[in-house]
Amino acid sequence: MARVKTGKTAHKRHKKVLKLAKGFRGGRSKLYRPANQFVMKALNNAYIGRKLKKRDFRKLWITRINAAARLNGISYSRFMNGLRLSGIEMNRKMLSEMAIYDKEGFAQLAEIAKQKLNA
Repeated sequence: MARVKTGKTAHKRHKKVLKLAKGFRGGRSKLYRPANQFVMKALNNAYIGRKLKKRDFRKLWITRINAAARLNGISYSRFMNGLRLSGIEMNRKMLSEMAIYDKEGFAQLAEIAKQKLNA
């Protein structure tokens, strides 16, 4: 059986990794082995970061809703419970946008939530 040389494929693979390592400092962008290690680490961190971003945005939305709800005299948890009881299904992203750009509409939602909790 003939011997298969992998020079071409190895060169391609090395070039691909070094292209991804562009912008890294020192040998991390010039030498294959350290570049490969740090590219793998960077890709792993990017994957983790995509999950953390969702968590961070939800936290931000909840903070905004809480601040706006407290301006209307109700806590976040009671506000959300009141909305749920009144049958208003609105996600936190939209509620957060309302808290910033449509203060009157948010105040109406807060009143509806208060009424439903007192009833």
